[in-house]
Amino acid sequence: MEGNFQISETTNLLRKIKEFTRSIVEDLAEGKSPEIAINRFRNYCNDPEADCFCSSDEPKGREILTLRKRSQTYRIDMLLRVLLIVQQLLQENRHGSKRDIYYMHPSAFKAQSVVDRAIADICILFQCSRYNLNVVSVGNGLVMGWLKFREAGRKFDCLSSLSTAFPVPVLVEEVEDIVSLAEYILVVEKETVFQRLANDMFCKTNRCIVVTGRGYPDVSTRRFLRLLMEKLQLPVHCLVDCDPYGFEILATYRFGSMQMAYDIESLRAPEMKWLGAFPSDSEIYGVPQQCLLPLTEEDKKRTEAMLLRCYLKREMPQWRLELETMLKRGVKFEIEALSVHSLSFLSEVYIPSKIRSEGSFH
Repeated sequence: MEGNFQISETTNLLRKIKEFTRSIVEDLAEGKSPEIAINRFRNYCNDPEADCFCSSDEPKGREILTLRKRSQTYRIDMLLRVLLIVQQLLQENRHGSKRDIYYMHPSAFKAQSVVDRAIADICILFQCSRYNLNVVSVGNGLVMGWLKFREAGRKFDCLSSLSTAFPVPVLVEEVEDIVSLAEYILVVEKETVFQRLANDMFCKTNRCIVVTGRGYPDVSTRRFLRLLMEKLQLPVHCLVDCDPYGFEILATYRFGSMQMAYDIESLRAPEMKWLGAFPSDSEIYGVPQQCLLPLTEEDKKRTEAMLLRCYLKREMPQWRLELETMLKRGVKFEIEALSVHSLSFLSEVYIPSKIRSEGSFH
C-alpha cells in the first residue's frame, strides 16, 4: 500500500512538472515573459522584540522571477535545467545527490550553491521536500544503541551490537519496522564524543539510542531523528560543545535552518532538550583554566547575532540566558574538556547525572 502511495505521489509530481513547463513554453510562444512566483520562508527574524509569526510555517513573502529582469534570467535558466534532471530521476525511479546534479553541467552551474538554490526553488514551487524529487544527501550521520529497523529492504540491527556505529539511512522515507527498547535518544555533536561513548559501552549500561551528525547535521540525520521522535515518542537530549558553533548545531536540530525553512516541519526536533555543555558546567564540574579558551572576535559576533533571534526570547529564554553568560564570561570549552577528571567521566558521571536530574533545558 505504501509503495502505491509513493508511486501516486511521483505521478502527481511529474504531472505538475509537465504543466509548469508547458505554461513556460506557451508564454514564450506568445512572446510573453513567464512569471514564476517563489514564496519566501524563514524560521526566525533578528528582532527579539518583534511581534512576528516566524514560528508559523506559512510563507513570509513572495518573489516574482521574470525574464524581463536580466539578473533573474540566469536563475530561471538554472531552475529549468535542474528541473529537467529531477524529472529524469523521477521517471527512471533513480536517486541522485546535489553534487551529482552539479557535475552534470558544471560549466553552466558554475557553483554548487546555484544547484542548491534551484532545488530549493523547485521544492517551494511544487510544495514538496527534497526527497520527493529523488534528490538525496550523502549520509554523514551515525547511530547506535537500542534500535533496529529496515531501510529499502536492508536490515539495521543495532540491538545485536549496542556499541557498533551504523550509518544513518539515506532513504529515510523508506525506513520501516522500527523497534526500540530505549528510554531516551541522545544526540551528540561530534564523532569523537560518539566514539568515546561507544568505547565506554555507554549503551550497554544506559538504555538509549545515540545519534551524531558528525558536526553540522545533514538532511538525512535530521529527517531520521524526526522520524524516531515521531515513531518512538521518546525524550531527546542534545550534547554540544560550549561554544557558538555548538549552539548553532543545537539550534539547527531544534528549530531547523534558514536555508531549508520551507521544509521546517520535517526537519526540526521541537521537543529536543539541551543537555549541555553549559557555561556554568565549567565551574560545577571543575574544568581547569587551561581548558577554557577565549572567545574570538568572530565567536563574539556570532553569539551576538544569535541572541537577536526571535525564537530564543519567545520560546527558549533559558537558552538565551546561557548564551549571554558565555558572552559575558568570554570563554568557551569543548565537551572533551570534561574528561580531564577521567577518560570515562562523560559516560559514567556527566551524562547519567544530567539525565537522572533532568538537567536539560527544554
